[in-house]
Amino acid sequence: MSDTLVRFTGVSKSYDGATQVVADLHLDIRRGEFLTLLGPSGSGKTTTLMMLAGFEEPSAGAIEIAGRAVQKLPPHRRDIGVVFQSYALFPHMTVAGNLAFPLQVRGVGKAEISERVKAALELVRLPNFADRRPGQLSGGQQQRVALARALIFRPELVLMDEPLGALDKQLREELQGEIRQLHRRLGVTIVYVTHDQSEALTMSDRIAVFEGGRIRQLGTPAELYDAPADPFVAGFIGENNRLEGVMEEGGTVRLWDGTRVRTAAEVPAGTPVLLSLRPEHITLDASAAGNLARVRVEEVVYLGDHSRVRVAFAGGSLVAKVTRGQFSGVMGAEVGIGFATTDLRVFVRNTT
Repeated sequence: MSDTLVRFTGVSKSYDGATQVVADLHLDIRRGEFLTLLGPSGSGKTTTLMMLAGFEEPSAGAIEIAGRAVQKLPPHRRDIGVVFQSYALFPHMTVAGNLAFPLQVRGVGKAEISERVKAALELVRLPNFADRRPGQLSGGQQQRVALARALIFRPELVLMDEPLGALDKQLREELQGEIRQLHRRLGVTIVYVTHDQSEALTMSDRIAVFEGGRIRQLGTPAELYDAPADPFVAGFIGENNRLEGVMEEGGTVRLWDGTRVRTAAEVPAGTPVLLSLRPEHITLDASAAGNLARVRVEEVVYLGDHSRVRVAFAGGSLVAKVTRGQFSGVMGAEVGIGFATTDLRVFVRNTT
């Protein structure tokens, strides 16, 4: 059996024949993995999911599930579980009726339906909710029912389109953990769409970062965070500081104000570059000069276990994330700033 469950080959989608919402997509999705399609609004991630579900038809290319071409198959013949942000539950049916429906249309017997409904409610921790209607449930409970309905007919592939987007922060984080646990327990393949970077980093085995209808980078959360492929990915995944300059001999970058920054990059001298540095990789010291000339503290925001400190110098400004007790500076103070050259990402800057 192939390790690949889903394959997109040269898939494109255009609604007007001119603008490509998805352009020449090549993507393999492994059996049993949790793959997140991440990107800003209009990047093509939801359209990709809708083509896989069968709600949109590709303008070009092929989509295969378990080696079978499905781009011409209607959604109900793809045997895929789907969970939407809007829950999409039948309001006139009970919870049990909503869960039974996918089994009834597949011709499953009454006794087995009863057993599966009971098991599905246990799975999502709603064992006593069978006789309630969706209108009697909270948003989190409705989403659990929607998840149970997507899993009850035991599909190999489940698609989730912003399923937690309508929930408050605490409930969203709780359900993130529950979905991840269900994924590990059942071994089902999940393709998940979100624009929330922290959600993607928390839940995924791999992440495909979309922008302009194309995948800019595909990799594990650690690969995307620690080794972004380009400035877009560096800026979209997590918080990031950006400085512009020109590469000099020996790996040193000269910023526009003349400040020089040492790097570990091997880029030809004279090349315009963009420097990318995570806030947590910056250290602030009231006595040390650090990698840069001394900087001035402009803002300190207390966030409990850490503080965000914005510092400024002639060449720009940077945000540092410092843990409690690591830094005691106040606004207006001059401090030294430091970071490891290996933590500094250097990208060739497009000047056209």
